[in-house]
Amino acid sequence: MDGMNPPQQTLTGSNPDSPERDDIENPRLGKQAPLALPGDESNVCDSSLPESGIDPQRLPRPDETQPLKILWQYVIVLGAVHLVALLAFLPFSFSYLFTWSGLIFGILGHFTFGMLGITVGYHRLLTHRGFSCPKWLEHTFAILGMCNLQDSPSRWVAIHRMHHQHSDHQPDPHSPLVGFLWGHMGWVVCRHKDLDRTSHYERYVRDLLRDPFYLKLERRGGWFFVFVAHALMIVLAGATFGYFASGGLASESLRYAYSWAVWAIAVRTVFVLHGTWAVNSLSHVFGYRNYQTRDNSRNNWLVALFSHGEGWHNNHHAEPRSAAHGHRWYEFDMSWRVIQLLEMVGLAKDVVRPKGSGKRKQPTG
Repeated sequence: MDGMNPPQQTLTGSNPDSPERDDIENPRLGKQAPLALPGDESNVCDSSLPESGIDPQRLPRPDETQPLKILWQYVIVLGAVHLVALLAFLPFSFSYLFTWSGLIFGILGHFTFGMLGITVGYHRLLTHRGFSCPKWLEHTFAILGMCNLQDSPSRWVAIHRMHHQHSDHQPDPHSPLVGFLWGHMGWVVCRHKDLDRTSHYERYVRDLLRDPFYLKLERRGGWFFVFVAHALMIVLAGATFGYFASGGLASESLRYAYSWAVWAIAVRTVFVLHGTWAVNSLSHVFGYRNYQTRDNSRNNWLVALFSHGEGWHNNHHAEPRSAAHGHRWYEFDMSWRVIQLLEMVGLAKDVVRPKGSGKRKQPTG
């Protein structure tokens, strides 16, 4: 799973005459067989790496991130969101900024934007096509996903499909075997040249970009405006709630607006970001393995708890297209329960279930 890149970055090369056009094919990608995408008979993002797995040794950074170039625009955005979230927990600001409504809407937002937007929408639906749904619902999930500062749907999906193809080998954009901090969030604030090339999008997300909805988001950077618009609506809702809850006091209206901005936007966004990043870092270092996969993926119960089931990551790498990540009775997967509910009411079809086709490890102890 993946985080965002700065709002200034959009798909280059959409204008053939643009001097920024950079669609030179990466030799590492251009000579490989086409990546399995939705509609192919094979699994989406099935790895082409040897079945022998890997030794958990330190990797060099991907070639396309060298020389290292920091994306300072995103460092500023990311730092600002974290600093605002920190205000919720400082003694001098806690008493003023804390409201039960702000906390409750922050928790609800973690489920609404984090689970429905990222884990169900960006990941299991758009990236792996673990199920299908009406276009209006798919686009709704995508809009919810854009409210988490994790970039556009197409860019997120492209990065994640690239990760599955090269998981825990040097071309992997965010393997923690390069370094734990790199795998968690360092890769997000460093330029990866492949991710700015038109050919990269044509290779990894051509299925998404057939939809004008996603294509417009890439060309105009619309995903960031979606985030800003949703934040403004939450602040306005907080101010309105505070005004009526206090009997018309303007000072309380302002306090509730600040409270919701901190708890329902900043704190929630930070928790969703680190939940997503923890799948890339913690779930490739700590935990147990049900399957002999071609990477160092792990099942991590703590990550699964905070990311609505995404922490059962070894299971996911064994069967990428499965809409269910928990393969054992005790591996609770909230996102899978939501997909099952959608299936029950007729909104989810073609749901891919686990087959246990991966090479299962023999139980120990």
